[in-house]
Amino acid sequence: MTGLTIKDVAAQTGVAAGTIRMWEQRYGFPDPGRTAGGYRVYSEGDVEALRRVVAYRHRGLSVPAAIERAAETGGPADHPSIYAAVAATDHGAKPQVLRKGTLVAMSRAIEHEALAQASSPMLFGAFQHEPFYREVEPRYRSMSRFADAAVVFADFERVGRPEGGPIEIPVGHEDKLGNEWAVIVDAPGYSACLLAWEVPGITQPGDPEDMSRRFEAIWTLDPHATRRAAEVAARLAGRADSALGEELAEMLEDRPMAIEQPVPGLTALTNRMISYLEK
Repeated sequence: MTGLTIKDVAAQTGVAAGTIRMWEQRYGFPDPGRTAGGYRVYSEGDVEALRRVVAYRHRGLSVPAAIERAAETGGPADHPSIYAAVAATDHGAKPQVLRKGTLVAMSRAIEHEALAQASSPMLFGAFQHEPFYREVEPRYRSMSRFADAAVVFADFERVGRPEGGPIEIPVGHEDKLGNEWAVIVDAPGYSACLLAWEVPGITQPGDPEDMSRRFEAIWTLDPHATRRAAEVAARLAGRADSALGEELAEMLEDRPMAIEQPVPGLTALTNRMISYLEK
């Protein structure tokens, strides 16, 4: 077997070799291979997973919680979470618990700023339930006219390809995305994503207090975090339509990121958000 030694992994992750051994014994993570002589052999995937653990620890998670979250977001999971995948990156945003009403205003600001600023974006949106998407469908149809690709997720009955609108991808009850909110805009000159998962047990969709439902949310203009969100969304789309997933993955692989996104872009979006929140 070939691979990385524990010293290599420690050097690449900043996690001491003794700590890695302790986590293996206590939590079964990571789970390295072994040489014929019994020496540990690690992969690049193990390095990435440990880096995710470090990122989650920096966000205040306990070691067991960080390991569990890192294991969930690594590789092509059966039911991946866009929120968890981005939370594991170093995007600098801190999770906040927000009302649905606040998320609606923030989403509208990002979407309108995309219409104003983004050239040939790739768009992804997650809405939990189809009626929520139908409420904003005209806006997404407007955005899709100028987009290289546009995909929305909800509990649709089947994959839909409406003329002049985003591709509609169904989300099953077992999918983590069924409990999530997402607005992702990945364009060469502009990137933004707002991601959230619903805190259970407060109120239900459609209740009189629907707009007071609570979500743990993160939002960022970081192009690397936005690209990560778009990649996971593309993989999710590929489960329902493999050809579409491959097409989206190829587009993202060759797509320049908004590395040079200017500070005024942040100012404009923040100002727009505040104005919408105050309405």
